[in-house]
Amino acid sequence: MEMRTLFIGLRFLVILLKLMSLVLLAQSVNVLTQRTEPGVSTEASSTRCTLLGTPRSPAFSEDGDFIIGGVSSIHYQLYTVIYNYTTKPEPPRCTGSFNARGLRFFRTMIFAIEEINNSTELLPGIKLGYRLYDSCVSVPVSVHVAFQLANGPDPVVYRGENCSQSGVVVAAVGDSGSTPSISMSRIMGPFNIPLVSHFATCACLSDKQQFPTFFRTIPSDHYQADALAKLVKHFGWTWIGAVHSDSDYGNNGMASFLEAALREGICVEYIESFFRTNQQSKIRRVADVIRRSTAVVVVAFTASGDMKVLLEELARDPPPPRQWIGSESWVTDPLLMSFSFCAGAIGVAIQQSVIPGLRDFLLDLSPSEVAASPLLSEFWEDAFNCSLTTTADPNRRGCDGTEDIKTLKNPYTETSQLRVSNMMYKAVYAIAHAIHNAVCQITNTATHCDNHIKLEPKQVFIELKKVNFSKNGYHVSFDTNGDPVAFYELVNWQKSESGVIELVTVGYYDASLPRGQEFHIKRNLTWLEGRKEVPVSVCSESCPPGTRKVLQKGKPICCYDCIPCPEGEISNMTDYLECFPCPGEFWPNANRDACFPKLVEFLSYNEVLSIILAVFSVSGASLAVITSLIFFHHRTTPIVRANNSELSFLLLFSLTLCFLCSLTFIGAPSEWSCMLRHTAFGITFVLCISCVLGKTMVVLMAFKATLPGSNAMKWFGPPQQRMTVVSITLVQVIICIIWLVVSPPFPVKNLSTYKEKIILECALGSAVGFWAVLGYIGLLAVFCFVLAVLARKLPDNFNEAKMITFSMLIFCAVWITFIPAYVSSPGKFTVAVEIFAILASSFGLILCIFAPKCFIILFQPEKNTKKIFEKQLMINYLKNSSRITEEVYYQLNS
Repeated sequence: MEMRTLFIGLRFLVILLKLMSLVLLAQSVNVLTQRTEPGVSTEASSTRCTLLGTPRSPAFSEDGDFIIGGVSSIHYQLYTVIYNYTTKPEPPRCTGSFNARGLRFFRTMIFAIEEINNSTELLPGIKLGYRLYDSCVSVPVSVHVAFQLANGPDPVVYRGENCSQSGVVVAAVGDSGSTPSISMSRIMGPFNIPLVSHFATCACLSDKQQFPTFFRTIPSDHYQADALAKLVKHFGWTWIGAVHSDSDYGNNGMASFLEAALREGICVEYIESFFRTNQQSKIRRVADVIRRSTAVVVVAFTASGDMKVLLEELARDPPPPRQWIGSESWVTDPLLMSFSFCAGAIGVAIQQSVIPGLRDFLLDLSPSEVAASPLLSEFWEDAFNCSLTTTADPNRRGCDGTEDIKTLKNPYTETSQLRVSNMMYKAVYAIAHAIHNAVCQITNTATHCDNHIKLEPKQVFIELKKVNFSKNGYHVSFDTNGDPVAFYELVNWQKSESGVIELVTVGYYDASLPRGQEFHIKRNLTWLEGRKEVPVSVCSESCPPGTRKVLQKGKPICCYDCIPCPEGEISNMTDYLECFPCPGEFWPNANRDACFPKLVEFLSYNEVLSIILAVFSVSGASLAVITSLIFFHHRTTPIVRANNSELSFLLLFSLTLCFLCSLTFIGAPSEWSCMLRHTAFGITFVLCISCVLGKTMVVLMAFKATLPGSNAMKWFGPPQQRMTVVSITLVQVIICIIWLVVSPPFPVKNLSTYKEKIILECALGSAVGFWAVLGYIGLLAVFCFVLAVLARKLPDNFNEAKMITFSMLIFCAVWITFIPAYVSSPGKFTVAVEIFAILASSFGLILCIFAPKCFIILFQPEKNTKKIFEKQLMINYLKNSSRITEEVYYQLNS
């Protein structure tokens, strides 16, 4: 029972300690409620509000009719104390290295306020005061400052009826970082206190649902991320590393950049985040990743203080040459330009500007003014490495008054490229214009401002949405998200002749321009290690034209292999994912990076084969003409008269046409040549075969005519022979006419036989018509061959029946072998086979039928007599007669 009681007592003690800790942690928060709560005492009138905790002293302050708050970072670290809940916690305070650049921001704000107070046009008769606080980029400090700006610094305040009224500031400028600005805006927003930041760029702050009273004079990171992605893409870098601050600024900024990089086809090898307060082992690990990476380009979306910590770690063991791409937060920081291995860095920066009189104001620091301000004293001691106090640091000499700030070269005095300072300057003027529009009235004669008016922050907030003015040539206005028009300069770290790194403007990014025209590079750049050539940072080299990309398994899309395009396809640009086929009449070149017109192939007169065939064609026609002349010259001789001279001349004429029609197959096909070559070939061959058929039938009829009582020649005389030839040929003519009318042959480009060339040929039109023509010729040839075989042993005039048999045998053999050769021959050889068949069969006919006769006429004229002819005819007759004996035959033959 006692143990249980003890246990309950211990639990009660723990709960009590927790409640006490919560009260102590809340002491820095001003109690803004009238209700009776722990820590708030109210009198019977409910007008006296007591602030718990110790008020935070501003770095700079000045009273005025209306007070403007200011928050920026002059130190990079927060002094932390571990409490044991036995003593009253102290206000959080800043420590660490001194940021002279942050001091310049504060002094710029003071300069702007004093300039406004001296103006006769803006807020005449009104004095603006200020309360400026150092937040040391710390959320606890920023939260503490936000509550103090909302409540005021007085420990006891009389508020009228309640304690929930807002404090003395009507607006505030700050903070330098996105994360502190987020915290401050969440606290000040419910009280309608506008917060105008000069350096908080997180795109998340554009959300008016969460941050309704937040404004900024610096562009959102949404545009900066797009500018950085376009910058990386512009130089062909597709394989990069990425580091960012582990804060709202870095996390949101890197997320926006990765989204933009994905749209641009950029791959990221690694993404590392860190914060300057991380353990050294974490910073070292990030530095090692950068050293070991294969990506040459590193995009750093970090705050200036975080980048300083990282570069200090890298300086211990400088990495291989790296091309740094920087965000506006650090790329213009003069302190970071001392790291020589970052020479050639390129990034986006706020537009530089000129603020007349600012430099003189910054340098106008009297010793008394410095001694009166702890912050200025710290700056003075840090800048000149001396001590202003009597308890001097033993490592420092005492300041003796010889220090001249005009000779000082550090970020405080550097005003040649004012960027963020101008954002602070414009923020102060934006608030001043909003106050002016709220308390001043313009009459015909002058502007009157009421400095006794009860100005609420909400009025300033409403007027801030409407501000639209220009100052020193720079326009100031806010869109519906509280953002300005985005304009960045592209800057490059270039080494001067003296070896000092200088910031050089090399281009710009203007979000107000049409899409695709926002980004512009106008000067030559210096790259890593002072090189003049653009470094290469790719996972895989670009695939040249003629190849296509094949992604490597398990790796990002920027890692791939280059595979040659397949046959018939090309890629005419680098990094094609797919090759595409050439149009039907085109074919890739050897490199497969361009399409050229296919070679056009046909049986041209310029080719050796065509010349040979043409020579044989003309020679055959000439031979037929010569034979005709020989026959005509010896037309009265028995051998010509006995061989049916009329059919012989007609046969020679048809053979001449057969030889010549082969010439129509040579040359580029045309509409007329296609129709002519097949029809002329069909008709002339039928005419030729009909003549041979007539001669064969004459032999048969002549034999029958020698038989006793036969009158066969009466039925196959010259008129009948002519009629037979005309009738047989007319059938072929009718077939050809029907073919030409229904579906004639036509020229066509054959793209299927060869992939790499075009065959110009004649399409048959109607295949039935073509094979009907050939079939009719074949039918006549077979019929003629059969009759010739039957008549080969009949009494003939100088054995003409045998010669016809041989000629028809050659003819049929040629055309039987022609069919498979014609079907299987490719391209122009199809035409050559057809010409060869025409010439071979024509030569077979003329040589077999007319060569023996011409030989006798020219070289054996003694046999070309009527007596010899009659004797030969008798021998042939008796040889084929069954009534003659072998002995009689040899007697006659001798």
